[in-house]
Amino acid sequence: MNWFALLITPLLAQAAESMPTPGSTQATLLQLLKAGGWVMIPLVLTSILTLALVFACLFSLRRGTVVTRRFMETAEALLRKRDYLGLIAVSNRHSEAVARITSRTLDFATKNPAASAEAVREVAETEGSRVASSLNHRIVYLADIATLSPMLGLLGTVIGIINSFGVLASNTTQPRPMLLAHGVSEALVTTASGLIIGIVAMAFYAMFRGKVASLISDLESATSHIVNIITSQHQIRRPERSRVLESDEI
Repeated sequence: MNWFALLITPLLAQAAESMPTPGSTQATLLQLLKAGGWVMIPLVLTSILTLALVFACLFSLRRGTVVTRRFMETAEALLRKRDYLGLIAVSNRHSEAVARITSRTLDFATKNPAASAEAVREVAETEGSRVASSLNHRIVYLADIATLSPMLGLLGTVIGIINSFGVLASNTTQPRPMLLAHGVSEALVTTASGLIIGIVAMAFYAMFRGKVASLISDLESATSHIVNIITSQHQIRRPERSRVLESDEI
């Protein structure tokens, strides 16, 4: 741990030197926001949107919203009994993604008994792709914010530097280096704000991206299990139907 002490000691010394003393004036958060100029308005809105998206993803990206063991056990039991209408009714009462896929697939299979197993699988895959796309869209906005926020911060920095040089050209009473340093320090507030928002958004995006990939994998596994049972029973029903039609013709 000696390397950690060597690393943290200079930082603590610098922080101690910058601690406010009684009677000294320190920039408050509101003053920093004002120093950033009008670019801080979209950055503040972006930070609020990021927070809202993070909480929304925390509550919605759960395994219970995609597949549950209770539904899978019920679906498998009803499929073994070939109670398709009962399973459709059960699926309509559940909010899991796999329940919606099961309902759409069974609805197609029961209304089209002559359809091939490939057609039944295509219906399930299409609905599954739609659900997977919906899960990915919930987090892609965080990636957009992570890209946009640093650009907004850089825009605020450029605007602040332009204003600083304008003040530098018009003010001849104060020392020029002090005027320039003050303006640049205020302009860098937007860059720091944009980077902080972008880093937070990208960190949560990376975390949720792995979560979405895991949920989609669970959804594919559960859907494949249900569809395999449906198609195997569907292939058995088709020969029986064809034999009945042949006997009617005879």
